[in-house]
Amino acid sequence: MIKCGRPCKGEELLSRDRILDSALQLFLEQGYGNLSMETIARDARVSLRTIYRHFDGKAGLFGALIRRCTDQFIGSLSDESPLEEALIAFGRQFLFRITRPNVLRIRAILIGEAQQFPDLATQFYQQGPSRTLEQLTQFFLRHQQAGRIRAIDPGFLADQFISALRGERLQRLQLGLEVPPEEDDIAIWVTESTRLFLDGCIAR
Repeated sequence: MIKCGRPCKGEELLSRDRILDSALQLFLEQGYGNLSMETIARDARVSLRTIYRHFDGKAGLFGALIRRCTDQFIGSLSDESPLEEALIAFGRQFLFRITRPNVLRIRAILIGEAQQFPDLATQFYQQGPSRTLEQLTQFFLRHQQAGRIRAIDPGFLADQFISALRGERLQRLQLGLEVPPEEDDIAIWVTESTRLFLDGCIAR
């Protein structure tokens, strides 16, 4: 029997994931500006029309890769755990994801090409840092309303917590001056950073 019309949802998801997997590898190999949509379509074995239907262009495709990475740690921010435990669990996932070699390489591509391709910078920030900060802002706001955190601008707290987690060490990693940390190292890094952060904002 011949199938007509749009593919079913499962096929759509498989196609979308295949495009993202191909795009990630090609961005890492060729950068952003040098990579054509035709090359991505050929590698993913889909039509250009399919890519545009899913992502609306190359910047949207890059943004979807960032969103997929962000999804892996945003979901770990839980209201059901004690405050310190929840922040440490989030921080471990966050730092593990952003210190992987492929992610560091993607950040390097972004830094190198963002000025030439403003849409690239916009997609990165909207799908990555902006989503993360918004989730943390709402998290801190809920804990303020419960009386656990002092009355400090929750957006400022979100920004400071991310800064405390990344620290100067992320820059050394980005420059290749350190090797990516293992999970045990990340656990210590996150626990110390989180406790220091909470010392400044937890309600007494």
